[in-house]
Amino acid sequence: MERRTIGAAALRVGAVGLGCMPMSWGYTASQRRGDRSQRTVHTALDAGTTLLDTADMYGPFTNELLIGRVLRERRADAFVSTKVGLLVGDGHVVANGRPGYVRRACDASLRRLQTDVIDLYQLHRADPEVPVEETWGAMADLVTAGKVRALGVCAVGAATGVRAFRRGGAAPGDPYDGTIRRLEGLQQVFPVSAVQAELSVWSPQALVRLVPWCEARGVGFLAAMPLGSGFLTGTLTPGGGFEPDDPRARHPRFTAEMMAANQPLVAGLRRIAARHGPATTPAQVALAWVLAQGRHVVPVPGAKREEWALENAAAAEIRLTARDESEIEALPPARDSWDAWD
Repeated sequence: MERRTIGAAALRVGAVGLGCMPMSWGYTASQRRGDRSQRTVHTALDAGTTLLDTADMYGPFTNELLIGRVLRERRADAFVSTKVGLLVGDGHVVANGRPGYVRRACDASLRRLQTDVIDLYQLHRADPEVPVEETWGAMADLVTAGKVRALGVCAVGAATGVRAFRRGGAAPGDPYDGTIRRLEGLQQVFPVSAVQAELSVWSPQALVRLVPWCEARGVGFLAAMPLGSGFLTGTLTPGGGFEPDDPRARHPRFTAEMMAANQPLVAGLRRIAARHGPATTPAQVALAWVLAQGRHVVPVPGAKREEWALENAAAAEIRLTARDESEIEALPPARDSWDAWD
């Protein structure tokens, strides 16, 4: 698989990563299988995927333990990314950016991952009670101590929907303006090697300024949810429903009405896939589009099954034509339940 570079430290990773969260956290608990997930990670590594993206809160802790069982055998094949800054309680999640906690959390992650060093340590969320520069400084100390190779930031909170972004131009205001200001402040403390934020055919808001900001500074961009939480695979049926513990059951884009309204996006990806051969899928076209947004961009699709990991990895071989890209640009923006009137 093609390799891409993350950050000033020139960390090399496979062009398509593996999001490990669905194996242990979020989505549907009934579909989680530890043995199957472990095979999926091995399959992804065999296919050339190297970046394994996890977090201490996934489970909590069980996702890192799962990845650790793989790393015990294949540390040299993997680039390990995990996160710090969120604590899972009884039915709630809270931020903790206190330096002492960051140090303890890193040591605990190293033990669970069965490794001596974390390749990329990401700040999952900033703690509103702690100056983010203090949290970042504690994370930088971990690099100095040799426990971490590079630091990253998860950027969330951008508005979605057509009112926030339309292809061909942004609406007034940049949904990532605050994120960029925070990143510029963190850069004064210690280099940011990667930023992780949502980017997909149906959520392209990061293209306005965040992706270019990263490119201009040699910062890697990890594209979260590049398959639109599964919608862009074309395998979800409008009105099919989700189990109660699946967050998509409460997501404004996954109501039966909005899934039906957004089918033109999937249809467009399916048409393009057909031109690339009968084995090409809409998901692979969606990932190829993310890959085409810059050499510093690495999509990190989640996968629980071996066949999905293989399908995602193979997307790195697809090269979109100018016609393909024009057709994707012409697709209607995704709609949410709250902008059905727009």
